[in-house]
Amino acid sequence: MDAKQFRVDFKRILSCAFLVAIVAAFLCAGSVPKLDLTNPASHKLSDFVPEIMSACACGNAPKGTGEQGWHLANPVSYENMTVFPIVAGRDSDTSAFATLDEALASGDAMVTEQGNYLRRTRNSGAHPAGGAQVNELVLVNRGKRPLLLLAGEVVSGGKQDRIIGKDRIVPVGAEPLPLDVFCVEHGRWTGGSDKFAAAKTIVKPSVREEAAFNQDQQKVWAAVRGENEPQTGTGRGVSAGSASQTVTVTEAAPALSTSQVQSVIVTEATSQSYKKIYESDRVAPRVESFAHEIEKRFNRARKDMKGERVVGVVVAYGGEVAWGDAFASSELFEAYWPKLLRSYVVEALTRPTTRENASFDDARDFLRPASGHVREESEPGIYRWSERTEGNESEIELEALRPKEMLLHWMKATMR
Repeated sequence: MDAKQFRVDFKRILSCAFLVAIVAAFLCAGSVPKLDLTNPASHKLSDFVPEIMSACACGNAPKGTGEQGWHLANPVSYENMTVFPIVAGRDSDTSAFATLDEALASGDAMVTEQGNYLRRTRNSGAHPAGGAQVNELVLVNRGKRPLLLLAGEVVSGGKQDRIIGKDRIVPVGAEPLPLDVFCVEHGRWTGGSDKFAAAKTIVKPSVREEAAFNQDQQKVWAAVRGENEPQTGTGRGVSAGSASQTVTVTEAAPALSTSQVQSVIVTEATSQSYKKIYESDRVAPRVESFAHEIEKRFNRARKDMKGERVVGVVVAYGGEVAWGDAFASSELFEAYWPKLLRSYVVEALTRPTTRENASFDDARDFLRPASGHVREESEPGIYRWSERTEGNESEIELEALRPKEMLLHWMKATMR
């Protein structure tokens, strides 16, 4: 074969190879272009690059779900609880924000009864702001960083323990802020001091749900007492493989039943304080033992996540994917993880016991953004809060607008 013939044959081979690559790319995208197959050499690369780039993302698609680039790592399970880590390839910088616990502990934030709050004047005078109310507190951010508040965080003290009712950001130098709160201590309305301290506690998901999504004080109290949890074991048929095959999953009574909670209230938490119930001598050891086992397995799983950062979790109880929390950074997640974990564990102890585990596909579907009705609130230049409901799922997003726009916290629940 002479050199000229070799060049001709080589060009034909390259043309055919290019055609195969083009067809493969469009097959990946689900459509094949109409090409003149009789003369593949007549097509130039520049003719197809735009179509390929817009139609096919094979091998280059981000692993994440939605705009955040989040995806799930392998889950860890213990008893009736499964935790799916939410991971991201990179972190946002959230160092500009302070958490409520650290701000209260350092004195950078002050929370007090609205009725007893004294507003200082230029002459150091003061005047009361009105009568104390169950669902009214005042927060002052005296620190140098914006303050992040999460729905469900407990503040202890005053006339009753309360929980924050809504995610929000409190900017530096803001006016004293009236807070949306719910009481989680039904039987007390006295206190030596009107100041509140960091409780380092987030209430269990069923209580957070009633506060953040349903905004119902009576249901919050009922959830604290465990009255909205299923308590009796039932056998359930679950389809597996074909209509003729079923697997019966038996749910036993919860490890912490309503009657047991009521007993703790009578003997150790007469004010029906959430903290006193679930941190009592009869409950706390079970919570800590359960949390320790989950944390041990969770940390072991993290060692396999090379180069990726855990920014949140999706949590399932038995076969039900029930809750999710995620943050803009792994640093922020780590700050909240200890008390989030214990809140999930308390929920697990009050749910029926089963060895059934939720599927990875169900958890991945749960992570996808809801597309239903949207309700939004915002403080210009500070934050944007939005709630979206689709079917029995509701999610809340808190977006910071400064120092740059970022999704600071995402929370999602399967409503019951």
